[in-house]
Amino acid sequence: MARDYYEILGVSRDTDKEEIKQAYRRLARKYHPDVNKEPGAEDRFKEINRAYEVLSEPETRARYDRFGPEGVSGAAGSGFQDVGDMGGFADIFESIFSGFAGGMGNPTQQRRRSGPARGDDLRLDLKLDFREAVFGGEKEIRISHLENCEVCSGSGAKPGTRPRTCSTCSGSGQVRRVTRTPFGSFTQVSTCPTCNGTGMVIEDKCDACDGKGANQVTKKLKITIPAGVDNGTRLRISSEGDSGQRGGPPGDLYVYLFVNEDEEFQRDGINILSEIKVSYLQAILGCRLEVDTVDGPVELIIPAGTQPNTVMKLENRGVPRLGNPVSRGDHMLNVLIDIPNKVTPEERELLEKLAKIKGDRTGKGGLEGFLGNLFK
Repeated sequence: MARDYYEILGVSRDTDKEEIKQAYRRLARKYHPDVNKEPGAEDRFKEINRAYEVLSEPETRARYDRFGPEGVSGAAGSGFQDVGDMGGFADIFESIFSGFAGGMGNPTQQRRRSGPARGDDLRLDLKLDFREAVFGGEKEIRISHLENCEVCSGSGAKPGTRPRTCSTCSGSGQVRRVTRTPFGSFTQVSTCPTCNGTGMVIEDKCDACDGKGANQVTKKLKITIPAGVDNGTRLRISSEGDSGQRGGPPGDLYVYLFVNEDEEFQRDGINILSEIKVSYLQAILGCRLEVDTVDGPVELIIPAGTQPNTVMKLENRGVPRLGNPVSRGDHMLNVLIDIPNKVTPEERELLEKLAKIKGDRTGKGGLEGFLGNLFK
């Protein structure tokens, strides 16, 4: 039995969408295969993604809450079908009831099996550098997907020929078998073994696609990364999934984004965090320093008497808000005071004079005590 999706993400059933998103980001960072090489991490990562796909969308979450995993099975695996697509859920009931007389001969079912079918959705994981995630931009990707055969236009038949109606099932895609029992006759409906449920048979196969109607093609795409994306952000590229069958529309491509860690900067929502180290004299007297930001070097004023671990803010130097790039977070700098382990004789003489002026006792360990008093 599949684990409960709420349990997988470690959230309660009344958790709001934002908390679900935060839980997913935390777990995705921990279990991504490029980060976590432990056995089972990749399966855990897939499990986490599946849980988030269902619980992040209100409609699929409502179906899951009401019917359980069966209610959202249409979006399972690598398909990631549209939220409103109930096809997979309906197929469950077809498979349950198709073996009885009540389900036989249903024209709707026959059309579903032999009519146009939407292509599969595809997934691609894409890594971004820290600044690429902050500012966005164009990114070139390579994908491999099924495209309709240009020679036969997706029919699978050799040019100049056409598929014929299956004689076994008369084009219905289904065959029936009647079983007589002491309790009456029962009709079992199953997929036609000759045409595999399509209702059509290709006698002269297209040489270019071997009768499949589609070929695996690798292509390059340029996609736009919005400013402010983060780990777990999902982009939908319409019609770049696998081609549909029997004239059906193609699926979509879903690009999942993962951001590389930066040596200097960290991210907290739309704020950027970093550290700056100053000498104890700069902290006491104040100074002007040039600090790095994602926008480039910026001058920062350190006020006189700055204490250790003071957090200074550079407004509008953080991450653009996703969907509203005009609005940006702040850059928060944690000030670290560099107190030397050793000083030159000249420095010590000057410090001892200052200690006498302040009335502090010095001696063995006195310098450390003196510097400690400066920052109280």
